[in-house]
Amino acid sequence: MIGWRQAVVESDCRAVRDLVAATGFFSAEEIAVAEELVAEAAAKGADSDYLFLFAEAADGDLRGYSCFGRIPATQSSFDLYWIAVAPEEQGRGLGREIIGRSEKIAADLGGTRMFVDTAGREQYAPTRAFYERMGYEVAAWIDDFYAPGDAKVVYAKALGAAA
Repeated sequence: MIGWRQAVVESDCRAVRDLVAATGFFSAEEIAVAEELVAEAAAKGADSDYLFLFAEAADGDLRGYSCFGRIPATQSSFDLYWIAVAPEEQGRGLGREIIGRSEKIAADLGGTRMFVDTAGREQYAPTRAFYERMGYEVAAWIDDFYAPGDAKVVYAKALGAAA
C-alpha cells in the first residue's frame, strides 16, 4: 500500500538522494542537485518554488517521488524537474501514478502545460518511451546539449481543460 504526501521534511534529503542514486541513471552531480532541491524546499517551506510528491510504503520507505513547479516568468507552464521510482517498483505503475498525480496538482494550481527534459542517449530510451506513453510529445531535440552525442529532449503535455 502506497501513501502519498506533499510536505517536505528534512529526512527527505537523504531519502531522495538514495532513491535517485539507486536508479543508476544519474551522475553524482545530478544526484546532488536532486538532494539540493529537497533541502531548499525543506528550508523555505511554502516559499519554495519547488513542489514535491512523495510515494511511501507503509513503513515510510520512499518508493518514488516527483519534483515540479511553475516555470518562472510564465503564466501557466510547469516543469517536471524530477521523477524517480525505486528500481524494484519500476514497471508496476507507480511512475504512471506519480506523474498523473503531479499533473493534477499542477492543473489544480492553474497549470495548462507540463514540460519535462530528459537525455537523448540510448540509456534514456525507456524514459522517453514512458513519457510518450503518458501523452507527452517531443517539443524540442537539442543535439550535444549535455555532452557531445547527448541531446536534450524536451517533452510537453497539455494539462487540465487544455488536455
